[in-house]
Amino acid sequence: MTVEDNKEIFIDDNAIVESAHIGNGTKIWAFVHVLENAKIGENCNIGEQCFIENDVEVGDEVVVKNGVYLWDGVRISNKVFIGPHVVFTNDYLPRAKIYLENPVETYVLEGASIGANATILCGITIGSYAMIGAGAVVTRSVPNYTLVYGNPASNGGYVCECGKILNFEHEISNCECGKNYSISKDGGVLRLLN
Repeated sequence: MTVEDNKEIFIDDNAIVESAHIGNGTKIWAFVHVLENAKIGENCNIGEQCFIENDVEVGDEVVVKNGVYLWDGVRISNKVFIGPHVVFTNDYLPRAKIYLENPVETYVLEGASIGANATILCGITIGSYAMIGAGAVVTRSVPNYTLVYGNPASNGGYVCECGKILNFEHEISNCECGKNYSISKDGGVLRLLN
């Protein structure tokens, strides 16, 4: 069965999808171009005017809003949200007509959210359930559950898996959603308790 024959996948008539690696339940909207070797998981939503290059992996239940380009080397885990017009890079020293043999890999781990118009420099990892503020320029890796914003992006605190900002008292935070977290005395290590 080809992607075109799979009734569980929606591809807008104005999209170009060259890849056969599209998971069930995924929706790909107008003016999207997906190259042949790209891999997109199940139940994803790829907004209008996106471009997904060959060496890209997108997990399950990922939302990619309008105007996002995923270049070779970008690895997106499950349940990630990528806001409109987020910019990824894959070359530390770009020059016209000089191409990398292997693009620099960038990882966005499970449950992370990236706000609109953020720029993600290559070679970093955005941790699980981290949250990147709109317009942030992310120049270094972001730990799990960490909120960053600004240019260059800096630590603005911590967030729960539900997305709410965590407030700590005596190194413990109890989110109203029911999840509890502890943080080291120096504020450096955050872990989920339940």
